[in-house]
Amino acid sequence: QVQLVESGGGLVQAGGSLRLSCAASGRTFSSYGMGWFRQAPGKEREFVAAIIWGGGSTYYADSVKGRFAISRDNAKTVYLQMNSLKPEDTAVYYCAAGRFNSGDYRYLVSYSYWGQGTQVTVSS
Repeated sequence: QVQLVESGGGLVQAGGSLRLSCAASGRTFSSYGMGWFRQAPGKEREFVAAIIWGGGSTYYADSVKGRFAISRDNAKTVYLQMNSLKPEDTAVYYCAAGRFNSGDYRYLVSYSYWGQGTQVTVSS
């Protein structure tokens, strides 16, 4: 059974940093793309960042470009380093995995597996 488990969320002041981790179990994801999405209260889930495991290409939403960085260290763990956090970054952050064509990384339907989410709260 495939499972994705996020960790690293919490409460931080504006301007601070957090690093989220996503541990995958049940299979290796060497041929998958991994993504981070977030959902704020009353809003739709939105794309944050993605990494293509094989080639290492990374993609970011415009709202986090230059502040967030996605990386992976082996076939089962992906990270999201979040710097210069803003109150508008407050959301539940979800890790996801899927196989998709290049250019489809930002769509929820491109991902087959999802974690349960971790709360990130940025205070002003």
